Amino acid sequence: MIGAIAIGLAAGVLGGLLGIGGGVLFVPGLVIFLGLSQHQAEATSLLAIVPVALVGAIAQDRRGNVCRPDALRMGALSIVGAAAGVSLANVLSGAVLRGAFALLMLLIAAQLVRRTLKNDPSAPEKA
Repeated sequence: MIGAIAIGLAAGVLGGLLGIGGGVLFVPGLVIFLGLSQHQAEATSLLAIVPVALVGAIAQDRRGNVCRPDALRMGALSIVGAAAGVSLANVLSGAVLRGAFALLMLLIAAQLVRRTLKNDPSAPEKA
């Protein structure tokens, strides 16, 4: 119970602060600290991320930071993608899913480091 509370608080704070999405913390936290299987962690994360996303999106929208047309397009298309992803996840082993998750995190980290070091002007920042 304490582990779930800590994971939820950390994911909420970092999600709101960095916009990383709770799943980046939920999935590893549920696997490592709560002992869930990769399949259980991913499924649990999908449900747990709903309130995080709603609160964060509402707060950011109030500040004028949400590009609604893009959000609506991505949201509509992600419904189809989520259904396809769940179907695929259910035929893959937990080891394959863990490896794919780890690889995705490494690729994202490498891209962020590259952009930071390059000081990419296409990455808009607030003053």
